[in-house]
Amino acid sequence: MTTTLQRPAPTPDATSGSTGEEISRRRELRKLVVLAVGLVVSLAALVVSVTIGTAGVGIGDVLRSVQVSILGGTISADFASSYAVITQLRMPRVLLAFAAGAALSVSGVLMQGLLRNPLVSPFTLGVSPAAAFGAALVITLAGTNQLPAWATIAGAMVMALAVSALVLGIATARRMAVATLLLLGIAMTQIFEALTSALQFTANENTLQAIIRWTFGSVNDASWNDVLIVGIVTLVAIPVTLLFSKDLNAIAFAGDDAARSFGVNVGPVRIGLIALSVSLAAVVVSFCGIIGFVGLVGPHIARLAIGADHRHLLPFAALSGGLLLLVADAVGRTVIAPAVVPVGIVVAFIGGPVFIYLILTRRNTLK
Repeated sequence: MTTTLQRPAPTPDATSGSTGEEISRRRELRKLVVLAVGLVVSLAALVVSVTIGTAGVGIGDVLRSVQVSILGGTISADFASSYAVITQLRMPRVLLAFAAGAALSVSGVLMQGLLRNPLVSPFTLGVSPAAAFGAALVITLAGTNQLPAWATIAGAMVMALAVSALVLGIATARRMAVATLLLLGIAMTQIFEALTSALQFTANENTLQAIIRWTFGSVNDASWNDVLIVGIVTLVAIPVTLLFSKDLNAIAFAGDDAARSFGVNVGPVRIGLIALSVSLAAVVVSFCGIIGFVGLVGPHIARLAIGADHRHLLPFAALSGGLLLLVADAVGRTVIAPAVVPVGIVVAFIGGPVFIYLILTRRNTLK
């Protein structure tokens, strides 16, 4: 009598190709679910944010207003006031806050990945103080004359983009290292903060008040034109950044030399994406004033939720940054109602402690 020995069934090996593919698919599915949940939460937060304020409107009123605006319909006399508040005041405000937060957060992801430093933000190259000086200069030159709405925006944007182009141009011409580029940005920050302080020192009371009000950072006077411009810039920038997400992964995780070995043209990619990053920040600062920390905190919130792969990190950072600024604006409207605290102040209260925490735990936040 012969016996046949049977080999035991093979056990799944974590290192085998099939098992590795299954794990990868599960991770991808989990990240897609996180993105979907983030999108749903963002839409719900937008609707709820419209209801916050002294004028009593509910979620039903918001949905009805959206329906009438998109599909058309008759507005009754008793609903006309609520409709005007929702469509002309509340909706532009919350949409501008969300778009601005999304733009700053995506800008922060780009800067942190390209410079391989989790503690940098879109304002590292001097964008924010340059924009503040541009706006302050326009306000000071206007004096007692009534400024059109676009004048301050144009002054801030032109100065921010000009300084960014100068910094990137010098860095490219001199082939500066990343650390030197950061130091150059710090120098620009100090110069333009000093120039803005000089304008404030010589300004009269009304001009000084206008400059300070702009530098607080606010979405109080949001209009549909503001929403349209900031929203279009953000919606165009996100797909562009996703096209370079693999290159960004290579630079952020492997370094310049390894990225070149993978076929990444590191120099042009870094300069191009940094230019896109500072352009996003410049647009937001021009329309909303100086809003710090969103570009620093938003990316870290996104990394905790979805990981560091830029293919998923970039879109989720847009959602996390938008939600962060949306929540900050809601807090500013309610904490001492009916007075409104500028969103830049609220974000600073949130971002300051988070920034200190990131500094203290920097070793664990590099990737």
